[in-house]
Amino acid sequence: MYFGPPACCRKTNMASYADVHVRICAHEIIKYDLEIKALVQDIRDCPGPQSTLMELNSQVKEKFNKLRIRIQDLEQMAREQDRETDRLAIQEETESQRKQMLSNQTAWRKANLACKLAIDVTEKNELLHGVEHQGTRQRKATKESLAETSSNITESLMSMSRMMAEQVKQSEDTIGTLATSSRTVQETNEEFKSMTGTIHLGRKLILKYNRRELTDKLLIFLALALFLATVLYILKKRLFPFI
Repeated sequence: MYFGPPACCRKTNMASYADVHVRICAHEIIKYDLEIKALVQDIRDCPGPQSTLMELNSQVKEKFNKLRIRIQDLEQMAREQDRETDRLAIQEETESQRKQMLSNQTAWRKANLACKLAIDVTEKNELLHGVEHQGTRQRKATKESLAETSSNITESLMSMSRMMAEQVKQSEDTIGTLATSSRTVQETNEEFKSMTGTIHLGRKLILKYNRRELTDKLLIFLALALFLATVLYILKKRLFPFI
């Protein structure tokens, strides 16, 4: 089954980030992604018994929990970036990793279904093979065993159905989170545009006031010069009227 391109092979801008914590978080996400893929392949190839399958599923759940936490950490780091380009690049990587996680969850459900059906078929075949070699006295017990096995199969299928329903619900929640993140990014861009317009308007006002201040200083200087010239002229006429 195809999981999509591994996270480590996708082209990202993570190498350009100055924040070491961002790169470490991205590398851990890639590591969990690869570990989940390996466990899903083990589930698909699992010959049984049910206890082994349950152990593998427990490991997968643990990896998904860790992966989900690191993706949330990466999303938080994106909000803390100062540069718009870095923030948008990290948010793009976060959404890509969420989609990859959803793909892994789908592959996990399908692998579980295939493995459980294969185990059930194996158990049926073993029971049928045993029936052929059992005597007449054991046939009744064999029928009861088959009935119990069928009941177990039914319960397993019902359990798988519930698990798939939970995964679908979780996928819906994840999609809702992605939609909310997209709206937040859009609102941030709108606020940034509004702030840019306000800054430009303030800059124009400051330049206007600077020009007006220069004009006022020039007028004051001219008025002072005219006043001094007038005073000198009056003094000259009174003190030196013959000149």
